[in-house]
Amino acid sequence: MELWDIYDEKKERTGRTMKRNDWHMKPGEYHLTVLGVIQHTDGRFLITKRVMTKAWAPGWWEVSGGAAQAGEDSADAVKREILEETGLDVSSFEGGYLFSYKRENPKEGDNYFVDIYRFRGDFTEDDLHLQEAETDGYMLATLEEIQEFAKKGIFLHYDSMKEAFMA
Repeated sequence: MELWDIYDEKKERTGRTMKRNDWHMKPGEYHLTVLGVIQHTDGRFLITKRVMTKAWAPGWWEVSGGAAQAGEDSADAVKREILEETGLDVSSFEGGYLFSYKRENPKEGDNYFVDIYRFRGDFTEDDLHLQEAETDGYMLATLEEIQEFAKKGIFLHYDSMKEAFMA
């Protein structure tokens, strides 16, 4: 069973945990998620397409990310998520943490912080090993292509993280 730390509104661990996707958070309680923008040395960005079996936003484009597990810090979580979803080890890439934002969804009981990272490095198609349960393909996309997906409403979190593509 995967556990997530519960954070307070100052983004400090409370010492309590929750079961993964157990949406019963009270006001002022949050969990931590991470997103990792990966830029190839040629300037394009690695994006993945969500499998059609996803309950939320199937077939949409996104960058790698997910929830930090209990006891895991944000930097380790984003590197783990990228490795799991794409097969890339970005620990030797340039870059790192950029910024955070907070979402509150009291009706759903799902409040969370999102830490945004950006990494830049050289990799080949042979380096990619997509997690089939999560992804249905990938693309090395230009900023313009990503913005076009966002305009069509099929790129997750773009408005909240667009600065990460321009950093």
